[in-house]
Amino acid sequence: MSDVKKIATRESYGNALAELGKLHDDIVVLDADLAGATKTAIFQKAFPERFIDCGIAEGNMMGVAAGIATTGKVPFASTFAMFAAGRAYEQIRNSIGYPKNNVKIGATHGGISVGEDGASHQCNEDLALMRTIPGMTVICPSDDVEARAAVFAAYEHEGPVYMRFGRLAVPVINDNPDYKFELGKGIVLREGKDVAIIANGLEVAESLEAAKMLAEDGIDAKVINIHTIKPLDEELVIAAAKETGKVVTVEEHSIIGGLGGAVCEVLSEKCPTPTLRIGIKDVFGESGPAKELIAKYGLDAKSIYDAVKNFVK
Repeated sequence: MSDVKKIATRESYGNALAELGKLHDDIVVLDADLAGATKTAIFQKAFPERFIDCGIAEGNMMGVAAGIATTGKVPFASTFAMFAAGRAYEQIRNSIGYPKNNVKIGATHGGISVGEDGASHQCNEDLALMRTIPGMTVICPSDDVEARAAVFAAYEHEGPVYMRFGRLAVPVINDNPDYKFELGKGIVLREGKDVAIIANGLEVAESLEAAKMLAEDGIDAKVINIHTIKPLDEELVIAAAKETGKVVTVEEHSIIGGLGGAVCEVLSEKCPTPTLRIGIKDVFGESGPAKELIAKYGLDAKSIYDAVKNFVK
């Protein structure tokens, strides 16, 4: 994938906000002293009068965003996933989720690929936390095209939305004329009959590479991109399970409570199917280069290939 265009989805977030700002004057962007890293500085430069730096006070920022939402504006509250889902969980739950305020949360630097910042900043639990908040829509886009589309869809959606973006530049895989983003609808990227690989975030590109390797061994893998974890595309998940008889979930998140948990909940109730969850096990991360961490924690294409091959055989 060396010749494929790569861009970090946090960049996509900043660019999309600036594009939205030109189209809609009701957008207000908030940040917690990380505008350079979250890329909201792109919006700040274009629309300084609609940008609020709340300082290193993430809980307060969520409260401010909730208040702004009650005026009819559409606030995008932005910070690292660890500080959004983690530090400000209670404010998101009680000030945004409970009253159903129309706040969009842009959480960058999610997952193990935060790299050298280490375990304290590698939030592998955010999707699980946000899934439990009633009425919260949860999105984890796979590339630049999808991340931009997710921001626009979040604006159009009435209600709280949590979007997870990454620090690491990832391949652009959705740059085709047939691509369509729809909240709550998964996308079949590759047909297959032997096993269904369901992935999100940067693991979609890795899963596609793994599927190519599996094909060389005669294993026909279906690859599905589930960008919206909540609401989950249950119909597609069940159909894939029935078609292949085996399901593998792949995510840059704990296997507890994220995509793997969501898929297993649905299958256990409606279509019991042998399922393998690939993701961060019940451990914290560590400091190191992002790509090396992805490989060490079994999230690169080769590791996925090995795990799926053993599972199918």
